[in-house]
Amino acid sequence: MLDLPDARNRMVEVHLSRRGIRDREVLDAMREVPREAFVAPGFEEFAYEDGPLPIAEGQTISQPYIVALMIEMAEIGPGDHVLEVGTGSGYAAAVMSRIVERVYTIERHAGLAGTARQRFEELGYDNIEVRTGDGTKGWPDAAPFDAILVAAGGPGAPLALQEQLDVGGRLVIPVGDEPHDQRLLKVTRTGAATYSEEDFGGVRFVPLIGEQGWPESGSRIATARARTRSLPEMIAAAAEPLPDFDDPAFGELFDRFGDRRVVLLGEASHGTSEFYRARAAITRRLIEKHGFTIVAVEADWPDAAAVDRYVRRRPPRADADPPFQRFPTWMWRNTDVAAFVDWMRYHNERIRISSRLAGFYGLDIYNMGGSIAAVLQYLDRVDPQAAKIARERYGCLTPWQNEPSTYGRVALTSGYEKCEEAVLEQCRELLAKQLDYAQQDGVDFLDATQNARLIASAERYYRIMYYGGAQSWNLRDTHMFETLEHLIEARGPNAKAVVWAHNSHIGDARYTEMGVVRDEVNIGQFCRQRFGDEAALIGLSTHSGTVAAASDWDGEMEIKRVRPSHGDSYERLCHDCGVSRFLLDIKRDDDLRKRLSERRLERFIGVIYRPETELRSHYADASLAQQFDAFVWFDETAAVTPLGPEHVGTGVPDTYPFGL
Repeated sequence: MLDLPDARNRMVEVHLSRRGIRDREVLDAMREVPREAFVAPGFEEFAYEDGPLPIAEGQTISQPYIVALMIEMAEIGPGDHVLEVGTGSGYAAAVMSRIVERVYTIERHAGLAGTARQRFEELGYDNIEVRTGDGTKGWPDAAPFDAILVAAGGPGAPLALQEQLDVGGRLVIPVGDEPHDQRLLKVTRTGAATYSEEDFGGVRFVPLIGEQGWPESGSRIATARARTRSLPEMIAAAAEPLPDFDDPAFGELFDRFGDRRVVLLGEASHGTSEFYRARAAITRRLIEKHGFTIVAVEADWPDAAAVDRYVRRRPPRADADPPFQRFPTWMWRNTDVAAFVDWMRYHNERIRISSRLAGFYGLDIYNMGGSIAAVLQYLDRVDPQAAKIARERYGCLTPWQNEPSTYGRVALTSGYEKCEEAVLEQCRELLAKQLDYAQQDGVDFLDATQNARLIASAERYYRIMYYGGAQSWNLRDTHMFETLEHLIEARGPNAKAVVWAHNSHIGDARYTEMGVVRDEVNIGQFCRQRFGDEAALIGLSTHSGTVAAASDWDGEMEIKRVRPSHGDSYERLCHDCGVSRFLLDIKRDDDLRKRLSERRLERFIGVIYRPETELRSHYADASLAQQFDAFVWFDETAAVTPLGPEHVGTGVPDTYPFGL
């Protein structure tokens, strides 16, 4: 059963403190007030997640962070009298009552007001007064107020509320020209008839209904504000439309990133054709015109190595299995990847200069069994005695090679330290012989060395994955970044790399829920820290269409319909801008960059997609402009086409490298 007090403390620590709430009285009050008492029945277990929840009358209880932020902005303290407009569940009023002398709260829905009043009585919060009425007109007979907080978005700050502030008093209110496009403002009364105003960024609240707000219809009335461009309009103005993938102009739009050391290209799902085709077009341009020689992808090293032998026109390994046979096969065994791989092969045939050949490399950690086989095969050829010792050392892993996650179950109780040390020792010995092996076969040595590193990382990964939390993710992305570093080092001082991976790996984790809430790191963050402005992080996303995905891990691939993007998401902003496909260079427009730095929902679909629980399963909080340097948008997308016998080309023996 969920420990609610523990969950409440964690909410304060993770969702509030780590995101910048510093007011000790606010943090203590939110640690004291039981939010589960203010949510609808059945939602108690979700009370301490950082998200809004539905309540009666079509209203919501705001996410804890927004409640804390608005109260902190209001700068309330002991002895203050505070007015709240929009009682809702009563949670915010309850929190403020733990800090100030008296809270006055107005709710236009009588049912909500009555329920809130009952909750206050049950909790013994006797310094709160509740009234049913039009909150835009305030509470004149209780004025002046030290602070006024409005929990709904209006077209402007109602004059009645401003006039009910004491001198020095603060009004915190969402305002905007449209009922659902708002900025969080702090208005301070500086004199009898003077006010100052601060903008704290974009928010989304229910409309403020009333005489000095919006009418029930949602059209604008009362206090007027100068018309400014909406965020979708700003995106449309900055968007650079994308031509067809085969048009040279598509790749040319990305010449601006040609001088970078690393260009990271994301995707919002692992099964969308447009993402693969766009990355292929961009990568072709970077290889042909800007000297990039490394294509590093979110794939297992041994599988990618088979493709690399093909694109660099080297013979396949004897008795090697076709690559990408493990779930999810469609992620790399699809027609878009096959077309790009063939392009790389023919490009390299034209180059014929070893140092300028473009290589295809895997960054990921999963295929422990394939990695072991690759290291042993190499050692059998160059050092049979070392191969014999390696077989003995790897013996403690072999029972779980076909299902390596099983290793995690037994590792916690079966002396895994000995096995881990043996694997690490094998890696150390292989690296120690670098000079000897490199003289014999430098290309294969890179392959074998990386496989040894992968095994050491994979052993730890499968051991800790059952602990949960950020450990397994962080080990995986750290491994992938270190692999990228090794590749760049191996290819020489002028080597430049393109990385293909999911947006969750590409976008800087420090500006997403991953980093803020779960302490997770990723390749994008590491690349910025290591390469600075020489790294470009580019996300790709969509509004709707179809996607190739499974319902469960190791499940069958299905073609699923992608639900239209959520109304509170960055994807919906891009959809609403009206440009069907575009490049958004975020750093070229400072005003837009500031607006896109505001935290919103962002969609993440991996190899599993569950549309029935999409909001909970596939959306996370992020700051787009801090997460990425640029964003590529396709409003309508289609699923990838898995490779099958019907795609066998002519003149390619055994359809190498995919072995169809």
